[in-house]
Amino acid sequence: MKMNRRDFVRAAGAATAVGLIGVPHLALGAANKVVVIGGGTAGATVAKYIKRLDPSIEVTVVEPNPVYYTCYFSNEVLSGERTLDSLRVAYDGLKALGITMVQDSAESIDAAKKVVKTGGGKELPYDRCVVAPGVELLFEKIEGHSEASSQTLTHAWKAGEQTKILRGQLEAMADGGTVVITSPPNPYRCPPGPYERASQIAIYLKAHKPKSKIIILDSKSQFSKQGLFTQAWEKFFPGMIEWRPGPDAAVVKVNAKGMTAETSFGDEIKADVLNVIPPQRAGKIAQVAGLADDKGWCPVDAKTFESSLAKGIHVIGDACIAGAMPKSAYSANSQAKVCAGAVVAMLNGKEVGVPSYVNTCYSIAGPEWGISVAGVYKLAADGKIAEVPGAGGLTPMDAPDWAHKREVEYAHSWYKNIIQDSFM
Repeated sequence: MKMNRRDFVRAAGAATAVGLIGVPHLALGAANKVVVIGGGTAGATVAKYIKRLDPSIEVTVVEPNPVYYTCYFSNEVLSGERTLDSLRVAYDGLKALGITMVQDSAESIDAAKKVVKTGGGKELPYDRCVVAPGVELLFEKIEGHSEASSQTLTHAWKAGEQTKILRGQLEAMADGGTVVITSPPNPYRCPPGPYERASQIAIYLKAHKPKSKIIILDSKSQFSKQGLFTQAWEKFFPGMIEWRPGPDAAVVKVNAKGMTAETSFGDEIKADVLNVIPPQRAGKIAQVAGLADDKGWCPVDAKTFESSLAKGIHVIGDACIAGAMPKSAYSANSQAKVCAGAVVAMLNGKEVGVPSYVNTCYSIAGPEWGISVAGVYKLAADGKIAEVPGAGGLTPMDAPDWAHKREVEYAHSWYKNIIQDSFM
């Protein structure tokens, strides 16, 4: 039987999950303790799978927010295809498994004493700690920008209130206005995200404000799924979306009062809506705890995701350096399962298995026009995560309309499945 790339990725993901669940439950001696920092997709998934693999382990998740809003698919809120509330995920599923949720922020990690300290004064001892802090937005890397000015120059790169503000700005903009999106330098969370955002905003503008324009100021000279996005823009939004490639188009200065962005070339662009997505690095706790390198990201042992800089602490998701894997929700989910299996094995004195990893990333680039990229990864001889040749790929450029429509259906199904797998 011939297997296409989508079936291969689906089978690989299922095999990974089944393989982990198939590990026998081990309950030997006093209960081990695992503290997970961060309740996003990576943190929720690792907590859930550790508890499923070994119910005797006491799993605690430290997360300051009472609910989670998924960044993935938040761009559909901007087009009006989805409500913000539809992105809302509660932690009831994790609690039902016996996982303790601590609504607080992690302020420090004492690796020697194996204790996580929270902003509220709690001290949480651990045998293993898993850090899944997501990303920190570096507003200060752009002159004139700050966290305060992001209330006007929205980033919406962490879904929730920022998504709501950006949607409101689009609604308030007059027909014929200009939306400027700034795309950050690599690496950053969700490589196709700025271009899907342009597509989703264009869906809204074409329907309600067709004289308007979108300009993407990019620090890069190429981007993820570029050919497929460009194809969609020419088909659905001719003349509406203008992509200006870097490095000359990289934004180095902004003015919230004047709503302008200045590029490294010296051009000043006036906007009616200015969506500034700043450069990024691993979340704050990773910096404080000394888990990040001089570039701001966390080196790990790719077999276990244990930090290369601090023993007993694992880093997963957007914050870690994961070889060929992109910083995406499905990568985070896959890494979390590998990490969960490793943590359970290490706590019980068992050998850690050889992992495999998967990723699938969908983008909705036009009305009923979905595109995707998929990959299967392995642990290479040099200890890094490498892509398995021929195991993934992109939506074909010559795909018929019905295939793009099916990609949208796959995308929405994928969203439901990853929420179920990670949080329920």
